[in-house]
Amino acid sequence: MTSLDKAIIVAVDGFSSSGKSTMARRLASVVGYRYIDSGAMYRAVTLYAMRHGMIADNGDLDTAALIDALPSIVIDFRPEPGGRQSTLLNGEDVEDEIRTLAVSNNVSPVSAVPEVRKALTAMQQDFGRRRGIVMDGRDIGTTVFPDAELKLFVEASPETRARRRMLELQSKGQQATYEDVLANIVNRDHIDTTRKESPLRCASDAIRIDNSEMTPDEQDALVLKLFNDATA
Repeated sequence: MTSLDKAIIVAVDGFSSSGKSTMARRLASVVGYRYIDSGAMYRAVTLYAMRHGMIADNGDLDTAALIDALPSIVIDFRPEPGGRQSTLLNGEDVEDEIRTLAVSNNVSPVSAVPEVRKALTAMQQDFGRRRGIVMDGRDIGTTVFPDAELKLFVEASPETRARRRMLELQSKGQQATYEDVLANIVNRDHIDTTRKESPLRCASDAIRIDNSEMTPDEQDALVLKLFNDATA
């Protein structure tokens, strides 16, 4: 385990289903840091909005109602065996529910609401107050922790990411077509990179990693080397 006396913040940003969460989680497990999945936080807010009728069948979001509800939304994480974690929404384990395609289809509009981003950014910065964390998302290295000592930006082709997402959904017994998953990824890419508030972009001092052709072991070895270089 790495000494927290010299602990740093590792910011891992990237596109949807690029493998950034797996990368961040595995690195955190190896070096003894806490892992924070910022995307799960936006998914949890989206689930809250869906449960409370704030998202219409046509996808329209009742932004005012969601903003009013933000003070009553509490998100936390519970460590699980194997380095995994469960996402807690007001104390309820919603880890499986936030990973459904229904939530995926609605999360980008929710994430684009400035008040939502401001509230969750504050939560994320509080998680990093003691350092010694690996956090993944879309604006960690640019907005949440612009001074992070190690910034990684993960990318892969939309087709590669769609295949990965399909395998994830199938492993959880969820049904979806490849075409629907690919369309969701392309749409999320567009929304994430063009929104006015904290758009997805690679920080100028981030290290780009295209893992389209990488094995998990190759990726782990590369990221651990980068971490060791940053903490040397």
